[in-house]
Amino acid sequence: MSHHVRILVLTLVIVLCPAFAADLHVSPGGNDTNAGTEQAPLATVAGARDAVRTLRAASGWTPQPITLLVHPGRYVLTESWTLAESDGGAADAPIAYRATGPGVVFVGGKDIPADVFQPVTAEADLKLLAPEAQSGVMKADLRALGIEDLGTFPDNFENAPPLPELFFNDERMTLARWPNEGWATVAKVIESGPAPWRNHASDSPNIFEYEGDRPARWIGQDVWLHGYWCFDWSAETIRVGTIDTATRQITLGKQHHYGLGSGNPAPRRYYATNLLAELDVPGEYYIDRAAGTLYFWPPAPLAEGRTVLSTLAAPVILLDHVSYVSLIGLGVEACVGTGIEVRGGRHVALRCCSVRNTGQAGVVISDGDHHRVSGCDIHDTGTAGLHVGGGDRKTLTPCNHVVENNHIWRVSRRQRTHAYNIHMSGVGIRVAHNLIHDAPHQAIGLGGNDHVIEFNDIHHSGQETDDSGAYYMGRNPSERGTIIRNNYWHDIGSALTHGSCAIYFDDGSGGQTVEGNVFYRAAGGSFGAVFVHGGHDNTASNNIFIECKRAIGSAPWDDQRWWDYVKAELWQRVLLQDVDITKPPYTERYPDLVGFMEPNDRPRVNAAANNVVVQCGAFLNGNWEDKGNFVTDSDPGFVDVANQNFALREDSIVFTRLPGFTAIPFAEIGLLPGTERAEFGLQDH
Repeated sequence: MSHHVRILVLTLVIVLCPAFAADLHVSPGGNDTNAGTEQAPLATVAGARDAVRTLRAASGWTPQPITLLVHPGRYVLTESWTLAESDGGAADAPIAYRATGPGVVFVGGKDIPADVFQPVTAEADLKLLAPEAQSGVMKADLRALGIEDLGTFPDNFENAPPLPELFFNDERMTLARWPNEGWATVAKVIESGPAPWRNHASDSPNIFEYEGDRPARWIGQDVWLHGYWCFDWSAETIRVGTIDTATRQITLGKQHHYGLGSGNPAPRRYYATNLLAELDVPGEYYIDRAAGTLYFWPPAPLAEGRTVLSTLAAPVILLDHVSYVSLIGLGVEACVGTGIEVRGGRHVALRCCSVRNTGQAGVVISDGDHHRVSGCDIHDTGTAGLHVGGGDRKTLTPCNHVVENNHIWRVSRRQRTHAYNIHMSGVGIRVAHNLIHDAPHQAIGLGGNDHVIEFNDIHHSGQETDDSGAYYMGRNPSERGTIIRNNYWHDIGSALTHGSCAIYFDDGSGGQTVEGNVFYRAAGGSFGAVFVHGGHDNTASNNIFIECKRAIGSAPWDDQRWWDYVKAELWQRVLLQDVDITKPPYTERYPDLVGFMEPNDRPRVNAAANNVVVQCGAFLNGNWEDKGNFVTDSDPGFVDVANQNFALREDSIVFTRLPGFTAIPFAEIGLLPGTERAEFGLQDH
């Protein structure tokens, strides 16, 4: 043991044992050999963790609560801050890492000083750059800064690969692309390649004809195209094989797995990305991985801002099988990978944390029980905002995780489809009072059983895609028992949609309950605000639908298609191997599953009852049974339509037309006011 460590151990024992009369303090200006007092703080949370280990190992230590107070500042991490199982607390002796106020930030990247940037002077570089960019673009030698690992840009990918990104003044910059906004469209499909969904077999690569002459600028460079190549719910980035400027044809270097061509009605869309020749507006950057050079056109003077390159691919904060630990008011940002990850353990709480500008997911909670994410801001994530899962689906044992009072928005910045604001899996998760918005694809993805989703405000989902729902589940009828109630779903879908909805029960999903929700402008195309594809035994009751193209819709399957699915390998696996729906606890918890795997005469229908449908184009279709609902083209007595207050007045006609209708507590939906979020600079709206 070194001299400094002996002093630290002795000081901690004198100051903190056995009565633990003081908290431990951490500050960027501290030193990890200090005692951890407010006057002599530690410098890092890793140092604080180690100090707690020393403290608890000391003779005479009595287990008791420990609070580590983290003072404002930027804590740059080159490796994960990890808490292991032995770093946890107990029910009567929890451990909390708590910010003393706003501005505590853990950074998974490296600052790029303004003075390391130089003008671009090399003739080869200037030849590639557009004339208007030549004086604006700067370059920096990353290897001179000790940044060696710049990742590999795969030939094709759907999920976002772990790659460094550039941030300026806490905003994600744009990897050089064309067009700078929006999309180019495929002029003509020359060769679709394999398209099994339409029974077209082919060994040929995808080839399409483009319009205009822009790709001529890309000759001799590595080029990737990000596109919706077939379906508008499946985006993929694919490296270009060849460009033929004479025929205006591009051949993709890898086949898109659905084939090239319109599975959905809208034109096929793409943009070019990751090429120096398209660094032509402020806010764009490009990394030459072979040379270790960063090219950047800053949107403001470099000396007046902060430039950060994300570098940490591991989670910035990792809690590995930890129990009874809270992180309160901490910020995480600018990382290649995930912001915060919790694996296993019990009773971990993330409270009022801010997670942003991650390369992959913001927060991941996997397994364990009684974890809580509350009062947090999660936004501008590369993939999902929050993954949360736990419980045992074989035994239907709940995990009892809670996701409450969080603001989660602008997710899926690098993976445009199937990266949700919140994704749930397992058994028994409650998601309540969250504000969820701005997702290019779907906002809430669900797998598993017996979840509760309530009092959430969900809007502007599906802004870029088609055939999608703000809430989505599908392809596994064993996933049952979820209750979706008292939520506000509004402004859902995009202009290009042939089918969008708020709640999507896809490919045979059944046994779900939708009650007490308000849907406003939440359906497009041929879908309904609540839409079922193939499934049955779902109920929609006591909901209000306003200005939806259709309130409730379905696309039922005939007997042949249904039994083809039952016998198919996928359903045989998920219904009989992953779990067994023919035995308890499934047959006891979900009586509708009795006889599910055998042909029977039971009608495959869904039930709609006690709903209010206001100024919608249509009410319901398909295999929904109308069990008594109120349809009107007039205001039924809302408190304030102009300001979207869809609570019903006491004199509303609804209570006369539907005597069993229960007033929806509309004012209680969304973020909870008056919580500790404000203490850490987080807003209640």
